[in-house]
Amino acid sequence: MKVDRKIMTADEAVRLIKSEDTVAINGFGSLVYPEEVTAALGKRFLETGEPRNLNYIAGAGLGEATEGRLIDGISYEGLVKKVICSHFIKMVGLKTLAKENKIEAYNLPYGAISHMFRAAAGRKPGVLTKLGLKTFVDPRNTRGALNEISKDTLAELMVIDGEEYLFYKAPKVDVSIIRGTTADINGNITFEKEAFYLDPFTTAMAAKANGGKVIVQVERISGTRANPRQVKIPGAIVDAIVVAPNQWQTMIEQYNPAYTGELVVPDSQIQPMLDEVTRLSVGGGKKERTLVHKIIARRAAMELKENAVVNLGIGIPELVPAAAKELGLSGEMDLTIEAGLVGGTPSGGLSFGAVINPEMCQDTAYQFDLYDGGVLDITFVGAMQVDKKGNVNVSKSGGNIIGVGGFVNLTQSAKKCVYCFPFSGGGNKMEIVDGKMHILQEGKYQKFCEKVDEISASGEYAVESGQEVLYVTERCVFKLTPEGLEIIEIAPGLDIEKDIISLMPFRPLVSKDLKEMDSRFFL
Repeated sequence: MKVDRKIMTADEAVRLIKSEDTVAINGFGSLVYPEEVTAALGKRFLETGEPRNLNYIAGAGLGEATEGRLIDGISYEGLVKKVICSHFIKMVGLKTLAKENKIEAYNLPYGAISHMFRAAAGRKPGVLTKLGLKTFVDPRNTRGALNEISKDTLAELMVIDGEEYLFYKAPKVDVSIIRGTTADINGNITFEKEAFYLDPFTTAMAAKANGGKVIVQVERISGTRANPRQVKIPGAIVDAIVVAPNQWQTMIEQYNPAYTGELVVPDSQIQPMLDEVTRLSVGGGKKERTLVHKIIARRAAMELKENAVVNLGIGIPELVPAAAKELGLSGEMDLTIEAGLVGGTPSGGLSFGAVINPEMCQDTAYQFDLYDGGVLDITFVGAMQVDKKGNVNVSKSGGNIIGVGGFVNLTQSAKKCVYCFPFSGGGNKMEIVDGKMHILQEGKYQKFCEKVDEISASGEYAVESGQEVLYVTERCVFKLTPEGLEIIEIAPGLDIEKDIISLMPFRPLVSKDLKEMDSRFFL
């Protein structure tokens, strides 16, 4: 079998990685993550001091904040020199090194990185796009640099025919590390038991186009040829195959056929399946959502249109579909997630990214084409900070590095953007008496500020592009206008000056047609 010539142990495979190499890793959190290979890389470095000064690039954030596991197993000072990624919150070791100025670190939008791999695969210089203009990644802001030693400009500002664009430079990848399910008799790789694909072919070709190596970890070897329509990486571009028979689909699930389309589970089984994921993720019962969260989700759900193409962020936005059903609204929508899935019900916890009963699975680069191309009707996302210009920050909290993920793509390309967040955070309490809201306790910190710490979404860009933007809180609803934020709805029982405006560092506009929020939201 041709495949036999390429099968190696993980220890043998990582010897293909040399000091100063740029290493691309195809993964999403803990899903589709090639842990056997990276664990061997970390072990080799600790035992021999080699290789050194590697540059990591990945689309999605990797790892699950577990010390020594997943990406944390290759997050050692001396082993890594630079990291480029869209999300850092779960990459504890790399985030710590970046905060201490021990490595260079850059945060770029997930969609930009995905398309940068595609450009590299075709030996193109990079990606020209409006994505990220006037956000933190714009060179007129922080360039996506996360610390003082990160001096590169990875996205250059260009003006073409009088219009501004950002040019994201294609990476020079030396080694790609990828995980699949099966290697067939000729070394072709299929992904039948993975929750999604991400960008396996373009990540691999980014290395091959640069004269580099491709290492693939799989669960098993087949003695026959694979169905050609299932092959995601042809054996011709694979240099090493590492067999890891104990691959788990997620951190907590060995294999769930409802994530892959092998099995379509009945609607009655979906909620119990989600509850079990929550239990396995936190070791206890399902997290109880407060009335504040439900009010926000119910009001946000009113923005849904039947058969809309929708993306839901983490947290309160996840409650929107259930809230729509509570209100008797149509539940017909096409849900999407950045990893490349369309339709179905998104999972959560340590299986976040997987989808129960998906209708389509495609490479991430194509999913971002769907978003950037304007097909996304509405996105529901959270917000940590909102300023007077309508800018939103989700990517930086003081000195804590979080990262932006796919947030820039979603908020910049959706026809309508709905931010869902409590008016204040850290202990915000209220009660409803006779259908009226009463504030019992203010939160420890305000979500509204004079200027956000980092611009993850640009209010100025949204106004210029004519995008409809709402900011939904439990106390009121704001609309973005060319003059700034305008209050268009207020919760019953509240005094607009005392309970809202006096608590904000800037004075918002108040609509001449100010309405009271629907009483059903407060049940």
